[in-house]
Amino acid sequence: MATSHRRDEPIQEKLFAEWPAAPIPVPSPSPLDPTTPVTAETTLAGVAVPYRQYLQLSNHTPHTIDCFLSDLRLFSRYVGSDTAIGRVTLEQVTQWLLHLRWESATPPAPKTLARRVTFLKNLFGWLFASGTLPELVTANLAFSRPVPPLPELLFEDELTRLVEAARVESRSQLLVMLALDAGLKKEEILALTTDRIDISDPDHPTVAVRLPGQDRARRERLMELPPSFTAAWQRYLKQYQPQGILFDCTDRNLTYVLTKAVERAGITKRVTLQLLRDCYAVRQLRAGTSFGVLREKLGLSDEAWYESQEKYRKLAFPV
Repeated sequence: MATSHRRDEPIQEKLFAEWPAAPIPVPSPSPLDPTTPVTAETTLAGVAVPYRQYLQLSNHTPHTIDCFLSDLRLFSRYVGSDTAIGRVTLEQVTQWLLHLRWESATPPAPKTLARRVTFLKNLFGWLFASGTLPELVTANLAFSRPVPPLPELLFEDELTRLVEAARVESRSQLLVMLALDAGLKKEEILALTTDRIDISDPDHPTVAVRLPGQDRARRERLMELPPSFTAAWQRYLKQYQPQGILFDCTDRNLTYVLTKAVERAGITKRVTLQLLRDCYAVRQLRAGTSFGVLREKLGLSDEAWYESQEKYRKLAFPV
């Protein structure tokens, strides 16, 4: 016989009460949370959290932070996680790099090895600058870095043809202007939202550049575009009516849009958004912009600028 229930008995509430409670989400640690002060006796394991906080509060992307922390784990595993940072020597640092290059089961790619050199310089540079270490361990670190070939830039007449060909379609026109006239990289273009475009002064339109998840005060930069951008923007709004994301597509779609414009311009060179960004940088230097100001305009971190400065010097002022 079925068990009877009074009409006022909260049967459904009992049923729900039997389900396990949902786990309480644990928030990610904030870069502003206090950490244990770092001293020369802090172990490599103990320096991980303060180092992450330093990277978060300085000019480093989330991707770079993840890579550097991964490199720290590898280095700690090789030297010993309980080793005090004040006892790490240049010989140990060099031996780790040699081990990675010649002794590891799967040697890292040259670019990855170069990044780990940058990580070491960044880590010990921070410890030295903060007064934790009396000497810069990596000051005399000599390790070859891969030198990528210089890109083949477009000549000014080719850039003019590309700009004209891009005007055929409002999306390609906007894309070329953001890369060539503002120096934005592909990831920044893909992350742009409509509220980042400001044409309140039609003669001086601007775009506020900030990647998702980045601290606004430290990461945002305001880039001015030529007056012709205002009409291009209004035309794009009318045709595509974007809601939120400026280019609601994949990076492959953007590459296709650029490729069609390059074909219309009759350009046979390989043209990418990064190449247009390189052209922007070279134009800036040749117009008298200093290297320091260019770095700010490109939004490059310490390690990215280390990789790019010499490239742009050679491209802008070839011997």
